[in-house]
Amino acid sequence: MQSLHCGLLLGRGIEVKGLHIIADLYNCQKGELLVSSRKLRELCVKACTDVGLTVLGDHFYQFDGHDGAQDGGATGAVVLAESHLAIHTWPERDGATLDVYVCNFTADNTGKAEAVYATLIKALKPADIMVERVIRGKDLPLKKRVA
Repeated sequence: MQSLHCGLLLGRGIEVKGLHIIADLYNCQKGELLVSSRKLRELCVKACTDVGLTVLGDHFYQFDGHDGAQDGGATGAVVLAESHLAIHTWPERDGATLDVYVCNFTADNTGKAEAVYATLIKALKPADIMVERVIRGKDLPLKKRVA
């Protein structure tokens, strides 16, 4: 009996195990999301659960402002059965970095990753974005074992 193994098929029969969206967000709208780990956590966890990803846990941390004159940024991660989401904010630069990674081992979660990404972009409202989509876990050819 063959096991169920879904993934994205690229040319030449290469199967992809996941999508990793990596983004730098510039000139984000000023507001609570850049300076509140609590608000950032609520957004990230909800974005994941709303699209059907399985949240296993999360941890978010609030930084103090570096000069006492402004609020500090926040950092956090959501651990998913399908992989993870990580986000870091820099309110002094009105910026954030974001990384959403999903594996496609039991199902194609690519659309879910894109939906999480879109939700976070809509909420943070960056004026400029530098984004990369990395295909992760391509099957490599088997090597012969040398005795």
